[in-house]
Amino acid sequence: MPDQIGARGRVPLTFLLLYALAWSGGSVAYIPFLTILLPVRVEALAGSIGSVSWLAYLAFGGAIAASSGAILFGYLSDVTSRRKLWIALGLVLSSLLLVAVSQVESFPAMLALLLLWQLALNLMLAPLAAWAGDWVPDAQKGLLGGLLAFAPALGAFAGAVVTWPGLASADLRLVAIAVMVCGCILPVLVLVRMPESTRSEAHGSDREDEPRHLFANPLVRRMWLARLAIQVAEAALFAYLYLWFRGIDPAMTDNMAARVFTAVLVCSAPLALAIGHWSDRHGRPLLPLVACAFVSALGLVGMALSNSLGTAIAAYALFGLASSVFLALHSAQTLRVLPREDRRGRDLGLFNLTNTVPSLVMPWLVLSLVPSFGFGAMFLLLAGLAIAAAMVLARMPRQI
Repeated sequence: MPDQIGARGRVPLTFLLLYALAWSGGSVAYIPFLTILLPVRVEALAGSIGSVSWLAYLAFGGAIAASSGAILFGYLSDVTSRRKLWIALGLVLSSLLLVAVSQVESFPAMLALLLLWQLALNLMLAPLAAWAGDWVPDAQKGLLGGLLAFAPALGAFAGAVVTWPGLASADLRLVAIAVMVCGCILPVLVLVRMPESTRSEAHGSDREDEPRHLFANPLVRRMWLARLAIQVAEAALFAYLYLWFRGIDPAMTDNMAARVFTAVLVCSAPLALAIGHWSDRHGRPLLPLVACAFVSALGLVGMALSNSLGTAIAAYALFGLASSVFLALHSAQTLRVLPREDRRGRDLGLFNLTNTVPSLVMPWLVLSLVPSFGFGAMFLLLAGLAIAAAMVLARMPRQI
């Protein structure tokens, strides 16, 4: 693996592919666990009734631990300039804690273990996220964002594999996930020999006129608010999509809803890759984000007006494709606007709040709207948020 920036200030495609595989390892680590394996374990311990309250407390505590860990460990990887060391340590600890879930027998132990696992997971993911900013130049960030879009699909695929009937016991499923994660992340740690630094040679030094505080930069504020708006919509749909489908057609099963969700994720990955490559070639990093935010709003309006299962699925597919492409490309393009390269890990941890805050806000949003006005009112509000995201980004300079 080359240990330097390639021609014209670009990193080798091999690095981008290995990095995207490693980032997919993060999705493999948490998507099957949080959506399937953890609920199954909790139900086995608490029963169908007690598991609801268990999962609520675990989700709340996990979101706080994930947010704190992303900021703390991103900052530590900044000040030590040792991204790979932190990634490797997080990989080992998170894998061991994941396997240990099968030994938990009480709620306090489960909560403590989940909090430690979230911290260990972000010990791995926070420096991994910053590492891309250290080395991937602006001219390749669209391609990077497109490659990152494959991560959720691979996470969902891993969940389908380990839960295949008769393939593995509940305990072995956790081991299988840990092995998959190691298989995804170890190649980039072993094969990539680029010098570790919190300052990218591809970008040069910080400009003297650049704001030193993250949110003192108006471009950062706009990118943060736009992502938060789309993430709130994503969080609401992730949690209540099945109930909405069932409200339209009671014949809708959980397996059918899961297939729709997975199909959207799978189709969004090559779409994001193509759009990201186009944005690099034409030097338009923000135009796809603006367009995807508007299309997301159209999908949400369509969902609000749907009165049949067919139109509901089509409207959700439109929203799901556009929002998934938006989030993947946004993750890469955010690296353009961070004001301090020597605090990139910490700043990405603060950006990560857009992923965790919606899970705290979304339940209150749903409870305040759906019982009185139905899902249609919630979708229209979310469409307004998506339009606001598009308008915020549209007012940014064409080049960032």
